[in-house]
Amino acid sequence: MKSLLASKSVLWFLFLFNLAVAAAAPFVVDGTQGIMTAVGMGVVSLGAGVSLVRGRGVDAA
Repeated sequence: MKSLLASKSVLWFLFLFNLAVAAAAPFVVDGTQGIMTAVGMGVVSLGAGVSLVRGRGVDAA
């Protein structure tokens, strides 16, 4: 499972999909639930983005 989550294609999917959901959630879901959904998905998206950036440095070395 760890190797699957570390693959570039899965990280890009997690980054882009969660970023899109985080951007749309406050408009689709009303109130606090929409805001908390956006925050949660944003955190997952940032985590995937950080993993992509860290992986880029390893590949270049």
